[in-house]
Amino acid sequence: MPTSNQRELERLTRELHALTEVAKTLTTPLGLPALLGAVMSKLTDVLEPAEAGVIMLWDQSAGLFRAEAAFGYHLDTLRELGLRAGESMTGKVFDEGAARLFATPAEVAAAMADMRPANRSAMARTLGLDALPQSALAVPLHVSDRKFGVLVLETLRGSKEFTGSDLPLVQTLADLIALAIDRFRFEDEAEVIRHAEQAESLRSEVMATLSHELRTPLAAIKGYATALLLEEVAWPEEKRGEFLHLIDDECENLQAMIADILDSSLIDAGQLALERQPVRLSRLAREIADDMQRRSETHRLVVDIPPDSPIVDVDPRRITQVFRNILDNAVKYSPKGGLVMIRGEVRPADVVISIADQGVGISPEDLIPLFEKYFRVKAPTGYHVAGTGLGLPVARAIVEAHGGRIWAESKVGQGTTLYFSLPRAGLSAGMEGE
Repeated sequence: MPTSNQRELERLTRELHALTEVAKTLTTPLGLPALLGAVMSKLTDVLEPAEAGVIMLWDQSAGLFRAEAAFGYHLDTLRELGLRAGESMTGKVFDEGAARLFATPAEVAAAMADMRPANRSAMARTLGLDALPQSALAVPLHVSDRKFGVLVLETLRGSKEFTGSDLPLVQTLADLIALAIDRFRFEDEAEVIRHAEQAESLRSEVMATLSHELRTPLAAIKGYATALLLEEVAWPEEKRGEFLHLIDDECENLQAMIADILDSSLIDAGQLALERQPVRLSRLAREIADDMQRRSETHRLVVDIPPDSPIVDVDPRRITQVFRNILDNAVKYSPKGGLVMIRGEVRPADVVISIADQGVGISPEDLIPLFEKYFRVKAPTGYHVAGTGLGLPVARAIVEAHGGRIWAESKVGQGTTLYFSLPRAGLSAGMEGE
């Protein structure tokens, strides 16, 4: 027959094994819900009386305790529980901040007597029976003054029940669990702070960039207008016309920037509206190319889209914006001029438009974020390219709103080709003729 010393040694060995197993589980690389679920499963192996259990965490925003992990219960049903402060075993132990043993069914029943009917019904469904647990341990989960919730362990039908001697071990296990929760929440808070700092840094950078880019055309407009208003200078008519054309060009640049900023805000708010009409892309592309050709003497814009290309149902104003934004980039990143080719390929399900330039090109690492907001391609020659970094993201949003997609191919020093597709499906599918 084992002596008292042997029994004490066996108890200490079991407790050490339990602590070791739970500690090992808490070091696994899992998210918090999965980690707590793994710990609860481990507790059934190392604590013989524990036949069911749940970790109830306090949800500050809802003012309720919610089940985060459990064993011996149907967790989805258990998540229907919403215990208020002071309600049932969980609420009482959380308020008191000290572990409690409910050694008999009568003590369990007394502690759960104030449980609201909906919670009592959910509890019964998780157990699959109307009987209450035979005994229970409820232990607060806290680190210093930070309170997270309560660990509840219960015996249901087994021959062994919890006793007061189980409290120190379960409290130690609860402390380990609380440390894990605290670590995850600290990391979450740190991540939130980091994202907030990054967002604020990006916002400041974006505002500085936008302010600079908007001031550039305004400064040019102001400069030329001031020059024209000088009474002491009699400008030749040719020079006056040149200044007026430059003012007009800068006004268009400013208008385009403001339009991109406003459209970006609409896209973020999910308010980008489309007014679809039957459109012949070949005709639309020629009109846009002719207009942009008048504003660039160093580039030659060529349209190679079959005149009988299919009619598509698109918003002509928005697709014009896509063409302009892409062509504007092609011109900006071709400082030495050259050919800008606009081609169209008709496929069974869609029409693909490609716009190729002979400019500086884009490095492979810049192709990935090319369509992200505020991203600016680094010009390899070091010259500054004006713009808001919103033209291509807005173009992508418009194309995707039409059910198409947009992508790019490029080689540094050889130019860039941007593609976008538009589906042929719609009321105008199959229409022919100009």
